[in-house]
Amino acid sequence: MYLIEVKNVCKSFGHVQAVRGISLALRPGEFAALLGPNGAGKTTTVEMMEGLRKPDSGEILIQGKTWRKQEKELRRIIGLSLQETRFTEKLTVRETLRLFASFFRLGNGRVSEVIELTGLGEKQKSMTGTLSGGQRQRLALAVALLNTPQILFLDEPTTGLDPHSRLDLWKILRNLKDEGKTTLILTTHYMEEAESLCEHIIIISDGKILREGRLEDLLDERSRNLEELFINLTGKAPEGMNTLINP
Repeated sequence: MYLIEVKNVCKSFGHVQAVRGISLALRPGEFAALLGPNGAGKTTTVEMMEGLRKPDSGEILIQGKTWRKQEKELRRIIGLSLQETRFTEKLTVRETLRLFASFFRLGNGRVSEVIELTGLGEKQKSMTGTLSGGQRQRLALAVALLNTPQILFLDEPTTGLDPHSRLDLWKILRNLKDEGKTTLILTTHYMEEAESLCEHIIIISDGKILREGRLEDLLDERSRNLEELFINLTGKAPEGMNTLINP
């Protein structure tokens, strides 16, 4: 059984076709990376999966349910962490989590659990305005995990973080993966991040899926790693690299 099914979904903004007939399916507990150059359509695709945008055509099913008919039910089982989540700087870490927990009618017990899970114990009494970038991203992840989501959407969660903070976040996500209770949809420009965390790779460009599947099944003599595969398929280097190679 698939947990998420995206069937021939299209989305346009004026004359621009952002998503052009994308289809994919993910099983429970699967960690998937959605990769593509800037403007490829990955953000629009994820926003439709999250129920933040409506597709022009096609269908998105989550547990066999649709956003149009069962939005309240679906909101209970997903968690979101955006690239630049902003918090009230005059609240402490624990107060921030208690605020978001109240939206799900969760108590202090769950707040304490996610504080421990994300390694924020030493910072729980600190104002969010004093947190480092890595600590803010851990707080954003803690908020996303409060309702024990079956599906977790992370939008470039480690962009701008130093290597140590990035590894800290990877460790948290690997622990979630080992538990096998969470399905992850990750957008990232870091190929190493996608390789390290995700077994399902989806590469899109110009609103279409170019290749998808397990990384070991996608590689060949011409594409020996994910970075080479990305470049050969899209003709572009991942963001942050200056190289431009034509396939």
